[in-house]
Amino acid sequence: MVAEFASDKKAENIIVLDMHKVTNYCDYFVICTGNSDRQVKAIAEGIEEQLEKVGMKVTHKQADKESRWILLDLGSVIAHIFERETRDFYGLEHLWQEAKKVNLEK
Repeated sequence: MVAEFASDKKAENIIVLDMHKVTNYCDYFVICTGNSDRQVKAIAEGIEEQLEKVGMKVTHKQADKESRWILLDLGSVIAHIFERETRDFYGLEHLWQEAKKVNLEK
């Protein structure tokens, strides 16, 4: 659902990583990109709003001052919403390369 909600706000390069075998603090990472700080904020707000509609809440939200990276912690799912350059810099996909990518086409 989180990936779908991000897509609804025109997030790009959305991937979901299955974190079951690589960490014990969450089950999935959702990583996506916005083209500006405004879009990053809009994606995060859109995810939060849609989750509330289905009775779920973000347990923790963290953002840098410029909103280049917003993290939404849902317990079993952690969403990372990045500006393109910030995503490239931190390289979470590389850092967690042992995690399997979830096929979103299903």
